[in-house]
Amino acid sequence: MCGIVGYVGPKEAFPILMKGLYRLEYRGYDSAGIALINGKLNMYKTSGKVSDLESHVKDKDTTGTIGIAHTRWATHGEPNNQNAHPHLSQSGNLAIIHNGIIENYASIKEELKKRGYTFNSDTDTEVLIQLIEDIKINEKVPLEEAVRIALNQVVGAYAIVILSKEDPDLLVAARKGSPLVVGIGDNEFFLASDATPIVEFTNEVVYINDEEVVTIRKGEKLRIKTIKNKVKTPYIQTLEMNLSQLEKGGFEHFMLKEIFEQPTSIQDSMRGRLNAKEGFVKLGGISDYEQKLMNAKRIIIIACGTSWHAGLVGEYLFEDLARTSVEVEYASEFRYRNPILTENDIVIAISQSGETADTLAAIELAKSKGATIIGICNVVGSSIARATHAGSYTHAGPEIGVASTKAFTAQVTVLALMALRTAQMKGTISKSRFHQLLSELELIPEKVRETLKVDEQVKELAKMFIYARNFLYLGRGYNFPVAMEGALKLKEISYIHAEGYPAAEMKHGPIALIDREMPVVVIATNKGTYDKVISNIQEVKARKGKIIAIVTKGDKEVKKLADYILEVPETEEQFVPLVATIPLQLLAYHIAVMRDCDVDQPRNLAKSVTVE
Repeated sequence: MCGIVGYVGPKEAFPILMKGLYRLEYRGYDSAGIALINGKLNMYKTSGKVSDLESHVKDKDTTGTIGIAHTRWATHGEPNNQNAHPHLSQSGNLAIIHNGIIENYASIKEELKKRGYTFNSDTDTEVLIQLIEDIKINEKVPLEEAVRIALNQVVGAYAIVILSKEDPDLLVAARKGSPLVVGIGDNEFFLASDATPIVEFTNEVVYINDEEVVTIRKGEKLRIKTIKNKVKTPYIQTLEMNLSQLEKGGFEHFMLKEIFEQPTSIQDSMRGRLNAKEGFVKLGGISDYEQKLMNAKRIIIIACGTSWHAGLVGEYLFEDLARTSVEVEYASEFRYRNPILTENDIVIAISQSGETADTLAAIELAKSKGATIIGICNVVGSSIARATHAGSYTHAGPEIGVASTKAFTAQVTVLALMALRTAQMKGTISKSRFHQLLSELELIPEKVRETLKVDEQVKELAKMFIYARNFLYLGRGYNFPVAMEGALKLKEISYIHAEGYPAAEMKHGPIALIDREMPVVVIATNKGTYDKVISNIQEVKARKGKIIAIVTKGDKEVKKLADYILEVPETEEQFVPLVATIPLQLLAYHIAVMRDCDVDQPRNLAKSVTVE
């Protein structure tokens, strides 16, 4: 949610900041703005897209070698020009951009009103910059000290960057619960919500930790203090990301590119971790905690959205293979439920971005109860990667499309590796079966590549359903989470209402919805409860529903009943989600494109949900 970019150095800031905003569009936003200093402080902002901002400033003064820019996803106040970032202090000397929420902004605002401050927006951000200026003036302290003092008074989450007309070589930044990274160049510094705007200019970065204030001055070294006034030494890391990963590579949309990257991203998730020939699974990031994982009486998986669906697949994998009891919880509910946790519990936290606010809060709750936390995320150096005791990166590469695709299959792959390793250590799986599953998992990237050949068939099929108002997705066993994930993809990017259900539950309510206008997608691969799924298909057909079936290649039974079929290669039941989800991603994509929807940046959504 929201995007931050900042620059100070010898170059013109405007082109760097605008390029950064375009790179951050995938995060989701509804307004954009920029502030630059060139003798005076010039600020421009508008509701709408980054392209609208670029049009807005065409005849404006955009010179200057220091500046900040922002894309806003509205929380306090509707998305309009007035509430867009940056925000100015009352004197007009300070400008701020902010991701997150200041929870006690209302009480601070009332106090500042009593002191004579007025406000031009409905945002909590404007309150924060007024507070910082009030402290700076009345306590006669430098800007970085005023920021530090102010942040001791606020409650909530923030990533902020501030510039000052009175000190045009200075940027002050801070974070708590919302990501912020500093790029270090040749006598220049870059700031951003994540590394995507930085990678073009430098591969040396510092990830800012919670409750740290950063002072960035041109010509000087980076300085970091905690809000408790403790000096910290910056830890410089090397980015693994490269610029080509952030381009569309000839595809019409990032989402389609990322769907087609899945043979590679699944392979990268397994690389160096699995060798079927030698019969080993090795996850270096959790090796020190393998015994705890093996001895755990209970595993609790916490996640949100698509990651929660991956967690559901993980539940089946761990219970089936390792015979460990698993609970899968929405992180947003888990943290408010006063859950029962002990030091014998393992909590697996899953997040693509590694910054999901609810999942981070759930991690802190679990840690306070003594549980061991293992993270699964995609972004190196992210908050969840640092907050957990151990973990595994998915190595899926940057995912720019807001609707997650390759992150889902990468998460499922890592969960499969964890479950197989735990089963091997516990002895709940025979040696021959273990080798069989490893061999099959090694083949999955090629089977996903084969599955992607249905793309043109799916494109033709999508034409028949662009005017549908509702969809039902059904699956059993391992395919139930796949049904839920397929439904989520469709509603996320096409805005068609869709629901995923366990196929047997259809009779307990949803069957009332079925008529000749209702498309029903059934994952009917030839493993597990195949015969039961055929019965569910017959129930739908009896009520004139239109059946789109995902079937195993060569299937004959479902083909007799379904209106449309999409074939996937045969694989072990445990790995069916990795192939069966591919046609569903493509179906959602093509329907959305044909409905003229913004596939990569669907309305109201953000890639990284950093507020509750």
